[in-house]
Amino acid sequence: MKIENNGQGFLRKNLTGELEYSSFVPTPLSRVAALELSSDTVKLLSACSRKIGELEGMLRFVPNASMYLAMYVRKEALLSAQIEGTQCTFDDILDPSNVGLTRKDVSDVVAYVKATEYAVKRMQTLPLCARLLKETHEVLLEGTRGQEKNPGQMRVSQNWIGPAGCTLRDASFVPPNVDDMADALSEMEAFVNNEHGIDPIVKAALVHYQFETIHPFLDGNGRIGRLLITLSLMNDGVLSGAVFYPSYQLKLRRSEYYAMLTKVRECGAYTEWVEFFCDCLLASAEDAVRAMELLVNLRNKNASLINEEMGRSAGNGQRLLELIEGNPIVDVNFVAEQLEISRTTAVKLVKSFCDLGILAQLEANKQRYRVYLYEDYLAILRRGGDPL
Repeated sequence: MKIENNGQGFLRKNLTGELEYSSFVPTPLSRVAALELSSDTVKLLSACSRKIGELEGMLRFVPNASMYLAMYVRKEALLSAQIEGTQCTFDDILDPSNVGLTRKDVSDVVAYVKATEYAVKRMQTLPLCARLLKETHEVLLEGTRGQEKNPGQMRVSQNWIGPAGCTLRDASFVPPNVDDMADALSEMEAFVNNEHGIDPIVKAALVHYQFETIHPFLDGNGRIGRLLITLSLMNDGVLSGAVFYPSYQLKLRRSEYYAMLTKVRECGAYTEWVEFFCDCLLASAEDAVRAMELLVNLRNKNASLINEEMGRSAGNGQRLLELIEGNPIVDVNFVAEQLEISRTTAVKLVKSFCDLGILAQLEANKQRYRVYLYEDYLAILRRGGDPL
């Protein structure tokens, strides 16, 4: 790694002789936070704040908002995992047949959902700190392919980033050594909780960059770092919870995303990174608002349809509509169990939903073990969710 010294950090030499290598030591965020942003970036920042505020405002008045937020958490988990090559879809993580988590890609995403839910809840009693990140990391790696890489523990050895099979000396980036890592984490934690004179979105951008650069875990740094965006915004009161999916644009612009992080390390391009980050966050917030509007319109349309067409079964129909907003892939047994109705009643209810065009059978010719999709609902949430 070659750096153009612009106040972003320096390379520290480690070991000697044939074992010698250089690791990067990032400048503390408190020294770089006073950025001179361009007028275009300031406009982006303002638009981003307004759009996130609009989304937060919608959630106060939207019926069943908690269901939609649960889906947004799943979408963020999927998108963040896909940035690192996970090959599964939105339907995969909602399919009840994957409950056993036999697919490793699915288990990675489900673990990310659990980690997000854990972190959001834990922030009610614990500040955003290294301890919280370690606890969240342990949940993230539990039962996944990274479970052997010290879940919940900061690394005690040097790691590096580069093509598969590369050595430390061939790496494209070598994060801080263990001692420098500890110092950088401590400074970042203080910055997160004590730096109040900086816009929260700019702070989230800087904190995400710094965490990815410190790379304190042996595995899962990217996913924890992207979750940290949401947690930082929550910590500063911008978000009430995981109300949108910031990884949406970071995934679509993955090459540029990685290149921008590298450019900060090599050239000190903090202002360019903040502009890119704001642009991505704004587009992600706009997509979340648009999706929320579509989901609410779909709910209202189908609720009216049920009342108009299902007669005395409309009460159960409304209950099923709420059920499939939280579980858009169902079978008859699941419906009967969740609504506490007989299987015969569940069969009739599901058939009515199919006749109304609310549900669609996954495999039209299948006679047994039929699975049904809330297709219009899934179509809204699938946007941008195809594997890379």
